[in-house]
Amino acid sequence: MRVALVHDWLTGMRGGERVLEALIDLFPGCDIFTLVHVPGSVSERIESRPIHTSALDSVPLSARFYRHALPLLPALIERFDLRGYDFVLSSSHCVAKGAIAPRGTPHVSYCHTPMRYVWDQFDAYFGHGRASAPVRLAMRALAPRLRAWDRASARRVTTIVANSGHVRARVASCWGRDAIVVHPPVALERFEPARERDDFYLALGALVPYKRVDLTIQAFNRSNRRLVVVGDGPDRDRLRSMAGPNIEFAGRVDDAEVADWLGRCRALVHSGVEDFGIALVEAHAAGAPVIAFGEGGAAEIVVDARAAGAGTGVLFRRQTPEALLLAIQAFEARNFDATVLRARAAEFGADRFRFAMNRILLPLMTAA
Repeated sequence: MRVALVHDWLTGMRGGERVLEALIDLFPGCDIFTLVHVPGSVSERIESRPIHTSALDSVPLSARFYRHALPLLPALIERFDLRGYDFVLSSSHCVAKGAIAPRGTPHVSYCHTPMRYVWDQFDAYFGHGRASAPVRLAMRALAPRLRAWDRASARRVTTIVANSGHVRARVASCWGRDAIVVHPPVALERFEPARERDDFYLALGALVPYKRVDLTIQAFNRSNRRLVVVGDGPDRDRLRSMAGPNIEFAGRVDDAEVADWLGRCRALVHSGVEDFGIALVEAHAAGAPVIAFGEGGAAEIVVDARAAGAGTGVLFRRQTPEALLLAIQAFEARNFDATVLRARAAEFGADRFRFAMNRILLPLMTAA
């Protein structure tokens, strides 16, 4: 079968791209369709496939400013010509699920999240202090149209697969559709605990508003504890300007360096509401406990040591620096077993993902 794999954009290796790798493993002969592709920014496994891009990819500096084209992205994703393909599989956190499959062709969308920019996290991206006044006004005018398109395009999808129970609930709320939950795969073999852990905490991921790295920085500014921030993104300069001398920014690093940081850190700290949170599972695979805000995917991954004897971290329930500092104190009063952490991570391995996805995909492909 000819399979088209649609992904929002290829500009770096993050959680969505890890899922994309796993989907390519299911369909190694697939073609990839994406809005923007920065050659060399993703893994060889992804780069090895034929990659078709939109007109946006030919615009100068599109690799830096593609997010600013948000109002145009629905039309661009719908322009992909998928005729001749027997099956369409999208990996979507923005508009990829809006690609139009040929009539009678099944389209399964693996949903990382409904478009958070125009739904429940609009103010995190376009609120006061996040965007200029003209941008805020323009987006408030455009958001209803984008939400309407988001709902309408979701109705075209044959089957929706959500990456967590949290996202399944958001799919129902935003799109009025049900979804099947299949947690993302984690390449456990990439991670190994160091013989001795260093005395620093780690914040890891894209520096974007919903990750709430600002809250983590505010908490560590009140402490002498060392924090290392690994990642890059549009919030970088703002976060650097508010960070104290005990906070280090390591920037964007490769896979081996991520594994090294996770293997040595005292704990991974995450203050945002994650749709799932592959980095949290990767931390456990590397023997690192997790201190996280206890909503979203974190609640499905982290076993709170205050509620269970063999916990894998500590969850805090209020999104404030004070609550995070109390969670760190609770964490430091406990011991964590790397064997227990790695066993928890193994529950999210790639074999489990392949088995679950095949149970969904094979009947649809057979019918096609």
